[in-house]
Parts: sequence; C-alpha cells; structure tokens
Amino acid sequence: MMDTAEILKKVRQIEIKTKGLTNHIFAGEYHSAFKGRGMSFSEVRDYHFGDDVRSIDWNVTARFNHPFVKVFEEERELTVMLLVDMSESSAFGTKKQDKRSLITELCAVLAFSAIKNNDKVGVIFFSDGMEKYIPPKKGKSHILFIIRELLSYTPKRKGTNIKETLRFFNNATKKRSIVFVLSDFLSANYQDALNIAAKRHDVVGVQVYDQRDRELPPVGLIQVADAETGATQWVDTADRRVRQYYEQQFLQHAQYCKNAFMKSGAELVTIRTDEDYVKALQTFFLNRA
Repeated sequence: MMDTAEILKKVRQIEIKTKGLTNHIFAGEYHSAFKGRGMSFSEVRDYHFGDDVRSIDWNVTARFNHPFVKVFEEERELTVMLLVDMSESSAFGTKKQDKRSLITELCAVLAFSAIKNNDKVGVIFFSDGMEKYIPPKKGKSHILFIIRELLSYTPKRKGTNIKETLRFFNNATKKRSIVFVLSDFLSANYQDALNIAAKRHDVVGVQVYDQRDRELPPVGLIQVADAETGATQWVDTADRRVRQYYEQQFLQHAQYCKNAFMKSGAELVTIRTDEDYVKALQTFFLNRA
C-alpha cells in the first residue's frame, strides 16, 4: 500500500499526464463520439438562403411579415459511469505496467474528457461483488477524488463477477448514461445482464490484458497460481502443447467477450498493458464520430 504522500504524488502525476492528453487529443473526439440526449430549442433568427424550410417558425414569420427559422442546440450534458474491476487478477502485469495501473490512467483520461464537456462522472468499483459506489458529479476536485480512490482502495474480495456488477448498475441507474466497463473480463455468463444494460445505456467495454495472460514463456517447470481463487499447479512451459493450450484458452475467452458485446449491441475496446492506449482510444472515438 502507498502512504498518503505517495498517493498524492501519484495523483498529481496521473493528472498532469491524462489531463494533457485530454486537452490536446481527446476532448474533441469525446464530444463527437458521445452525443447529447437530443436537440432543444434555443432561439429564432432571420432566414438565410440555404436554410431548411422545415425549420421556419411560421408564427413569428407571420407576425413580422419576414421569414424566421428556429435554432436548436444539442442537449449536451451526459452522465458517464465507470465500472472498474478491482479484482486480484487486475493487479497482474509483467511489462510496462499492471492492468490496474492501466485502468486507472484510462479512467482519468475518460473522466477529464467528460468534465471538459460539462458531463457528470460516477464510479462503481467491483470484484465478485459491488465494492464501492461514487455518485456522479462534475468538477476537477471530484475527478481527483476518484483518482485517489482508484490508487488507494483495497478491495474486500478477489474474484470478478461482471454479471452481478451489471445487475447492480441496471437496478441503481435509471437515467440513460455512457457506461465504460474497465476489466480483464475474467468472468462468464454475463450476456443477459449486458443485453439489458446495452438497451438502456451506451455501453463500452474496455478489456485490458497482459502479454502473459495470453502467452507462457518457455522457461521450464513453474508453479502458477490463480490470483482470484488461490489455486496453484505446476506447469511445464517447455512443452509446446501446454503453451498452445494456454493461448487457446485465452483466445476462446477473448472471442466470448467479443461475441457478448456484439450480440448486445455494445462496443468493446481491447488494450494490452504494454501498448499505447492513446492510439487505441483515439481510434475508438474517431470510429464512433
């Protein structure tokens, strides 16, 4: 565990890095990718050549004997919910950073992008149960509080349960929201809960993984442990068939996740811990715009 001084220092480092990315890269893309709730009437103005005749305000036009058109603006304010995996497996990492560190930075980028567009941000921490709920609010101080909690929170459980997390969210949040589920998705049987969430909300899965989640290095006989269950076993990584089976299990699970989001109409972004998440997020935002 980091002490208070270390946490504050890390919060500041993350703020500087991710806020800079937001200001220079993501703010416009975020605005374009996530639309407001609709259009609301703003004002009337003089008709100009080329204006859509369907927007003419006939009452005002008749009153002044001169054509006027209605002007509408996008209702911009949105609520962004971050569903954050705090399970033991999210603390795993062998390259640039562990999965939880990557998730923390991704949350900071998304949160700063949201408040720059005057949106509210809320958070749900989860493991194999609901861990902590932070209600949606606006403002920089709220985002810094979220980052501090991401860095300092100690989960009560070790497992991952996407289904129960989505069920809790579906019951707790009635207002349509943008929902980012940030996890390694080492969970199963969440299709029905995802379907319900995707019908009510704009759902985006952000699947993070480490290279060693997919590939075992050929280093001989090693003892491996399941971070979430504590179960251990000896594995002969020198055996090519063992390494192939390990990778096959990862690919099958990745395909399950992909199919689940596709069937529900939600979207899924996959990011490896040693990859450039800036490029991955930019591509995602631009594809949605």
